[in-house]
Amino acid sequence: MIIINVIQYILLVYLGLSTLYILIFGFSGLFPWRLKIKEAEKQRRFAVMIPGYKEDEVILEVAEDATQQNYPEEKFDVIVIADSFKNETLEKLKELPIKLIEVSFEKSTKAKALNKTMNQLPDDYYDIAVVLDADNLMEKDFLHKMNLAFEKGHYAVQGHRIAKNTNNSFAILDAISEEINNNIFRKGHRVIGLSAAIIGSGMGIKYDFFKDLMKNIHAVGGFDKEIELKMLKERKSIDYLNHAYVLDEKVQKADVFSNQRRRWLSAQLHYFSKDFATALWHLLSRGNLDYFDKAIQFIQPPRIMLLGFLLIICILSIIFNPLAITIAWLAVLASCILAFLFSIPGRFYNAKTLKAIITLPRGFFLMFLSLLKIRGANKRFIHTQHTSTKQNTQN
Repeated sequence: MIIINVIQYILLVYLGLSTLYILIFGFSGLFPWRLKIKEAEKQRRFAVMIPGYKEDEVILEVAEDATQQNYPEEKFDVIVIADSFKNETLEKLKELPIKLIEVSFEKSTKAKALNKTMNQLPDDYYDIAVVLDADNLMEKDFLHKMNLAFEKGHYAVQGHRIAKNTNNSFAILDAISEEINNNIFRKGHRVIGLSAAIIGSGMGIKYDFFKDLMKNIHAVGGFDKEIELKMLKERKSIDYLNHAYVLDEKVQKADVFSNQRRRWLSAQLHYFSKDFATALWHLLSRGNLDYFDKAIQFIQPPRIMLLGFLLIICILSIIFNPLAITIAWLAVLASCILAFLFSIPGRFYNAKTLKAIITLPRGFFLMFLSLLKIRGANKRFIHTQHTSTKQNTQN
């Protein structure tokens, strides 16, 4: 019983602090955060880079859509980075008003593709690099809003990624998860004055800075996390554009969900172990809260696992624990749910979401299995295959 109680108190502290963290930033995200600059001094030149690995099903529509920005066409180039595409796809891409760069690697990664591409692009030509996934669709004013955002002097700006599809329960849960993370780790952080988290797509970074930064990044998974850590360590701030939208395909199948989460969990634990001690030292010696906060994020349990563990523990606590401990666990669970309610947009409060909630136990189980299988996942390429470029909200 002593051992069980010790484990319980450790869990209570860890899950309680994790919940307090998302509650604070979830509440902060309720307050407005919007770009206040209305005019830009200049129109920056953008390199819109779209790396893709075997993305023949989606890349043509994405590439064509990316050229349709409400921004001077001479001020941006759409650059498709084609890794292992079919010949017929490549021929069709050559017909579009884009730059096509073909790459091939023994072991493919997004970092390798971006580095090889920037080595082939002219120096001192682009001002901003925008990175998209091969399924992403930018709203028509995305580059215009990015151009305004860089007037504020930030080195990187993350756009607001939203769901392209909510056509089944997994996609709805994935879309809600994205919005919770947007509110907590991006908008909520900016309201308080901390840097926003970047995602890996739908983001803009000063081009020369990005090119130099990427030379030393060789991550197999989670290259965006390594970018964040290096930037924040150097005190380079990251802004968030809450009203600049990029549509992103949400996962629709259990196996894709499991593989994707396994990759994310592995990257998080890898970078926490790698940077926590350094981030703590930078906090104590240099007052670098941004860098330390980022390291702390990597030890946060995924939201679905946090909710699942708290529900299970609360049920067990009601059966076996004294009243005082049970109240403590119930308070943590209530705070967790409140943080989610703060962060979920109103459009998700409907019958489809209620139906999707029924699949939460399965999602928790898949996440738990992913946690058991993360060993080595950060050292090999795990590809998430995309299947659709068009918006789909049917359930």
